[in-house]
Amino acid sequence: MPPMSKHYVFILILVYLIVLIVSFVHLLHHNFQTESQNKELLNKILETQLQIKDQELQYLKKQIHPHFLFNTLNTIYGFALKQSKATPDIILKLSNLLDYILYQVNKPIVPLKEEVLHIEEYIELEKIRFQDTLKVSFSAVNILEEKKIAPMLLIPFVENAFKHGNLKDGYLKIAVDINLINDELHFSIKNTVKQDLKIDKNTGIGLENIKKRLHLIYPDRHELNIETKGEWFVVSLIISKINPE
Repeated sequence: MPPMSKHYVFILILVYLIVLIVSFVHLLHHNFQTESQNKELLNKILETQLQIKDQELQYLKKQIHPHFLFNTLNTIYGFALKQSKATPDIILKLSNLLDYILYQVNKPIVPLKEEVLHIEEYIELEKIRFQDTLKVSFSAVNILEEKKIAPMLLIPFVENAFKHGNLKDGYLKIAVDINLINDELHFSIKNTVKQDLKIDKNTGIGLENIKKRLHLIYPDRHELNIETKGEWFVVSLIISKINPE
């Protein structure tokens, strides 16, 4: 036998070295298994969160149908009572809007141009209802074909302006401005209100619905401001990276 193999210290070092190597291999294997389990658990958590998010979005979308339908049916009912000649034209415009709501709202995104077009149709509908007591301005700039947005995200703001606005000097005044700057959407709408009227910015199914949808669809990519400035109720929305690559 080699002289070193008879040395007690050498044998002890060798044993410790072997134990250390085996322990290291075992620990490495254990860490690998733990990491794999953690990744699997994290994937399940993320999958569950996505499912919850999708279910919440579906729930919020379903709220849009009865909310908008209730308001528009009230409009038809009012004109029908007056036996207005404008009733058939209103029903035709409403059918286009309802088609958009019922079928397009189930899509995750729709062309921004389509959302803007239906905002214009909704304004035209309200012009018939308000007749000579409405002054509305509408501007849509740089609305490109390829840009997309979550459906029914802007129309409820417009609907809210007509529903909760007040006449000022005999007119309900509403101004809508939509502008796309590169990949950033700027949307603003304001309507006249009574100066002494206190408006709760958190009330209403429509506004609460939109706030929740914005947080789910555009987290950390949107800025929503709602305030009263004198006789104006003003809503300003900015969505950055509306169509990220």
